[in-house]
Amino acid sequence: MGRWPEFVEIKEVGPRDGLQNEKQHVATSDKIAWINMLSETGVKEIEYSSFVHPKWIPQLSDAHEVGRKIIRNPDVRYSALVPNQKGLELALEAGIDGASVFMSASESHNKKNINKSLNETYPVLGEVIKNAKDARKHVTGYVSTVFDCPYEGKINPEQVRMVIDHLFAYGIDDISLGDTIGTAVPSQVEALLDVVLKTYPKEKIILHYHDTRGMAIANILTSLEYGITRFDSSVGGLGGCPYAPGAAGNVATNDVLYLLHGMGIKTNISERKMQEAGLFMQNKLGKTLPSKSLAYAIAHQ
Repeated sequence: MGRWPEFVEIKEVGPRDGLQNEKQHVATSDKIAWINMLSETGVKEIEYSSFVHPKWIPQLSDAHEVGRKIIRNPDVRYSALVPNQKGLELALEAGIDGASVFMSASESHNKKNINKSLNETYPVLGEVIKNAKDARKHVTGYVSTVFDCPYEGKINPEQVRMVIDHLFAYGIDDISLGDTIGTAVPSQVEALLDVVLKTYPKEKIILHYHDTRGMAIANILTSLEYGITRFDSSVGGLGGCPYAPGAAGNVATNDVLYLLHGMGIKTNISERKMQEAGLFMQNKLGKTLPSKSLAYAIAHQ
């Protein structure tokens, strides 16, 4: 008894991290309808889009319109990824509740992703964080490639901690640590959390797993044993990183819910409604999504 937490919080990142790498265009009206469905599942936060330049992520070029037209559930925080001050201004106009800033733990991936070195990135994000906090918005810091980098290989946990230190010094509320290419195994999770939790409380730490090698659920279990109770996931297992070749989708929200609920851990999220949302987007994209739990539910309808 007491090995597992009583409650786990899941942030749904499908509308942003899930769609950003899809080649199939999704109509703005369908995105809005989909986010409205997700808003009624019981999730407490939805990352609904990204305010980056449309030429970098065309799939999310309608971020402003989506933000203005979704039906907002007062129990849900609607957040978006913002790369710089211009992106923050557009996001604030669209009515975000939370801003997510992002960088990599890997120098090479950071340069590929945002065309800046780590040291060049810190002051840019520092300004965004300050202005977002001045606007009384919740700010999450994303750190990518915290375990492995497609260009540099394994990343030292102390390197990750150094990046985290900078972001918390700028005033972020919490940090999301990303297995961007989905190659981590539980021993790497242990090594990173052994370092990070020496300095930062577990309540401030979010884990963001991709499932390229099928290890995401095992890594979530390991994180739970360390007392982590916050995870990002994507309905149906949508996702992938444009700057991490071969990376598969995020861990599927449907599969995480099956795991947690089966273990008696509460989330306040409806598996049925999440399945409906997954099926909706599966039909819009015209392809089978990776979630095993979603596939099982469809087969037994």
